[in-house]
Amino acid sequence: MSFGTTLREHQRIAILRALTEAPGYMANLSVLVDALAPFGLMVTRDGLAVEASWLHEQGLVQLGLVAAVPTLALTDRGLDVAQGRAIVPGVKRPSPGSAAMSVASMLAKGP
Repeated sequence: MSFGTTLREHQRIAILRALTEAPGYMANLSVLVDALAPFGLMVTRDGLAVEASWLHEQGLVQLGLVAAVPTLALTDRGLDVAQGRAIVPGVKRPSPGSAAMSVASMLAKGP
């Protein structure tokens, strides 16, 4: 597998995982660009738009506009992939402990 393919798979799961922590499971492209950077996944807005379109084609996100700003919203299928309950070729599968850590962090936040 090429480096580019590996990078795209990591970007895709990182986008889905970021959306699991976003209010309403939705975020705009600018926020997602910033959310991926700390994980060493530097991506341009154009590059993120390409990955967003791919994720949309797979039924993992919905694309929309809020006040003319492009947004992504996680679908139920996308949530299943982000938490490791479903597998989609082209999206890195999360490691066993990472999904549990996300759930634990959500529970710690409370309602």
